[in-house]
Amino acid sequence: MTRCAAASLARGDQLAGTASTVRSFFLVEDPGPWGTAILRDSRLPPEVRTALGAAPGVRPLLIRRTGRKQPDGVRVFAVQVDAAGGWVESARLDSVHDVTSLGLASLAAGESMGLDPHTDPLVLVCTHGRHDACCAELGRPVALALAEAGVDAWECSHIGGDRFAGNLLMLPDGVYYGRVDPDSVAGVVRGHLAGRLDLDLMRGLSHLPMPVQAAEIAVRRQLGVADLRAVVPLGHRTADGIVEARFAVPGGEARVRVRTTLGPDSALLTCQARGSSELPHHEIVEVRLTGG
Repeated sequence: MTRCAAASLARGDQLAGTASTVRSFFLVEDPGPWGTAILRDSRLPPEVRTALGAAPGVRPLLIRRTGRKQPDGVRVFAVQVDAAGGWVESARLDSVHDVTSLGLASLAAGESMGLDPHTDPLVLVCTHGRHDACCAELGRPVALALAEAGVDAWECSHIGGDRFAGNLLMLPDGVYYGRVDPDSVAGVVRGHLAGRLDLDLMRGLSHLPMPVQAAEIAVRRQLGVADLRAVVPLGHRTADGIVEARFAVPGGEARVRVRTTLGPDSALLTCQARGSSELPHHEIVEVRLTGG
């Protein structure tokens, strides 16, 4: 049986413009097993699963250190992703039951939950094998490589885009990387932490709609700009099936027009998919640069 990641690579599926669109994440330390869907199948108490699913717009993730070590207490992280760089708050709970007393509605509104500020970035690798085999087969070697390289990272539950495994998520920047392998991952992470994006592996910024993600990466490629903060989204609009996105760039402004289509080809987009789906494609129609 051909795995979804191998099939995606053989087809040449686009990476740019495929990051899940999420602004708010809530991470809960749990050694697993996580089941197929964390809000349905994990071993979290039912009232905790209910609380995690009751805040629209917040993406809950389960995290663990490589090796499934039983944690001392339960670390939680509230993360907000935005164009200004985002923020992270954290707490160590005595019990996972204490999640039910936290203000997830505040995070859903983009506001502080009142936890402790956390200044270090979070490095997440999806290893959720029960959700998709590729996440285990390709994600776990990536997580092990980071551990062996001494990079502080977490394994995490499903973040989207199984066919692009190994998947890496950098928070609070909200940058998704795909097709990361054990040989490259330490360099990708260290480069990112130094403010340099790997444009060949970048899927997009999670606070932007997918066509705008593709536009942002197209601008960077045309200008040869990998600096994380050098391209700033200014807004976008849609007319006649075309998304036009504006960005502040070194020396001026860029306007990018993107047409997103589905098909004509279709494929199984995950290893567990029961039917084929049309493949999305972002066509960069125009990149126009103007001086400052």
